[in-house]
Amino acid sequence: MERSLSMELVRVTEAAALASGRWMGRGNKEEADRAATEAMRDVFDTIPMKGTVVIGEGEMDEAPMLYIGEKLGNGYGPRVDVAVDPLEGTNIVAYGQWNALAVLAVADNGQLLNAPDMYMEKIAVGPESVGLVDIDAPVIDNLRAVAKAKNKDIEDLVVTILNRERHTKMIQEIREAGARIKLLSDGDVAAAINTAFGDTGVDIMLGSGGAPEGVIAAAGLKCLGGELQGRLLPQNDAEIERCHKMGITDIDKVFMMDDLVGGDDCIFAATGVTDGELLKGVRYKGKNADTQSIVMRAKSGTIRFVEGTHSMKKKPDLVIR
Repeated sequence: MERSLSMELVRVTEAAALASGRWMGRGNKEEADRAATEAMRDVFDTIPMKGTVVIGEGEMDEAPMLYIGEKLGNGYGPRVDVAVDPLEGTNIVAYGQWNALAVLAVADNGQLLNAPDMYMEKIAVGPESVGLVDIDAPVIDNLRAVAKAKNKDIEDLVVTILNRERHTKMIQEIREAGARIKLLSDGDVAAAINTAFGDTGVDIMLGSGGAPEGVIAAAGLKCLGGELQGRLLPQNDAEIERCHKMGITDIDKVFMMDDLVGGDDCIFAATGVTDGELLKGVRYKGKNADTQSIVMRAKSGTIRFVEGTHSMKKKPDLVIR
């Protein structure tokens, strides 16, 4: 992939964030998601690439745009797989909470796992703990491994996990071990990425969330030198059949980093919609708006934080009327 593609892709997430941020706290997650999706799709048409959506808003008959299999880009440039989540945290935006992102990942053609839309058990850590955790190990063993790798006591660790009834037992085990917990309402892409940045205060992510989000997060962690392991958790025969149709025959398979994001190159881009530990949300200032984004490339290891000021007068499609 061409290095210039990284900065081009930031324009995509910026547009989605600017469009959806207008809906923060207004209680309408559907409109927030629609705004992000439409804005993201429009800008993709200008990007110099031959992209195919492998993770998107659903199948062709479920989503009007950014559906799985849709072609993106202007038809010139590298042939790539594209994974998108125009608004990661629709409920977060609707209720004005933390860590909503407009996010995408791009990799060489055939290198992103076409993950079915179902739950995935996950464990994510930053660079210090790579190779030391195991999704099949007891919670206490993984906490000890991360604490040792980061020269901390277990009591110093912060674990992020979605606040769901299915995690009741795991939460109790974390508390019994003495670690601290940051319970999330939504948004486990941000939670996984945060494990790789010391300033966020997050050490490890545990629990289950969406499988497509797991692939996007894995792309981000690949750029950062971190690690994500995942296992699909189909809930019924229909979901098992969906796995089979997508070429996943071993339902119990643990997906490692190279299974989720193959090859030696990928790009991850995200723009904050609401404030989070890593990125600030959109700031509307009358005629202008400010955004903060991150874009990373695995091959070079480059991490860029991008501050943007946008003239909303020149972007009328991103203004609610």
